[in-house]
Amino acid sequence: MTATGNDTLLDRALVEEATKKSGLIWVQGTGAPTRALWHVWHEGAACVIGDGPGEQPLPGLVDGAEAVVTVRSKDKGGRLASWTAKVVELAPGSPAWEAAVAELKGKRLNAPDGEAMPERWARECRVLRLEPTGGVGALPDSSLAAAPLPSPAVTRRPMPAGLHRLLLKKRRRS
Repeated sequence: MTATGNDTLLDRALVEEATKKSGLIWVQGTGAPTRALWHVWHEGAACVIGDGPGEQPLPGLVDGAEAVVTVRSKDKGGRLASWTAKVVELAPGSPAWEAAVAELKGKRLNAPDGEAMPERWARECRVLRLEPTGGVGALPDSSLAAAPLPSPAVTRRPMPAGLHRLLLKKRRRS
């Protein structure tokens, strides 16, 4: 069965709408594990920034290589669509880079340097476009769940010694 022009347009529309509405995309680059990345949809591609101090890592995302992008539902968090992308690294200062950075700057939360952020990104980071290259892939039958990647961030620590007394006081007052 071959794809018709209508199928291609519908796939493109699904990729664009799903990616625009999702706050995170899951991206697997060449020889690297899948990572959750924040992004913006700009001029037909997902744009991401990273690989600099304080920014998200972009392992396996090499200029000219392919990546697999999985988009999740914003409301339920489940997998909506997977698509292949061509990775294009934008040169700092180029018109395409300036346009992408203007969009990314508006979506970057908790930036330590505010208005100086684009200059830091030009010096220390990479801006990538993930351009869709094909239709939407079939969703897998299994969950594809994986153990979290190693990170210096820790969420579980021993409970402070006096915390249980504070919690019990609040319950007694209620």
